Amino acid sequence: MKKFLLWAVALIILPTIFVACEEEKDEDEEERKNYWVEYANWRKANLAFFEEKYAETDSTGKLVYERITPSWDASSTILMRWYNDRSLTENAMRPYSTSYIDVIYKGTTYQDTIFDTSFNNTAYGDSIYRSKLSDNIKGWVIALTNMHVGDHCQVIIPHTCGYGDKYTSDILLPYSTLVFDIKLRDIPGLEKPVK
Repeated sequence: MKKFLLWAVALIILPTIFVACEEEKDEDEEERKNYWVEYANWRKANLAFFEEKYAETDSTGKLVYERITPSWDASSTILMRWYNDRSLTENAMRPYSTSYIDVIYKGTTYQDTIFDTSFNNTAYGDSIYRSKLSDNIKGWVIALTNMHVGDHCQVIIPHTCGYGDKYTSDILLPYSTLVFDIKLRDIPGLEKPVK
């Protein structure tokens, strides 16, 4: 009898949950459509900035940024510009997506408005942000798996590898291209467990 009662309750509740989920999905889809129109100019400006940076050359005509497309996702791409001599770090450790990372970073919009920074962090050392790499946006995973400890880069991440079409804040609007200044300081736990 108890099993029958449980099944009866489940049959009543499950359709309600399913309908609520479908309604939420429809609302999310409607919101995305509204954002597509509402932020059309912002989206176009952010995409133009990304393409402009990709085409940027130095005084010798060499591209300033390297376009990085990971082998595990051919539809994703970011731009990276190294500030350090990479030959000096090529034998240093490199994180996996499952590694913990210690980085110092500053994140800005394409208009150079700061939206995030590690410079106020003190928990793991002066200005250090520590996390499991895979817990971050896709653009960070792509960038940091291409860096060695000691590398310092500017990384430009399109919205498709960042926060997408989500409204994050008054600074980070939907379809925002993200610009990060990142220094990979360490890969804690690679040789011993992270505390």
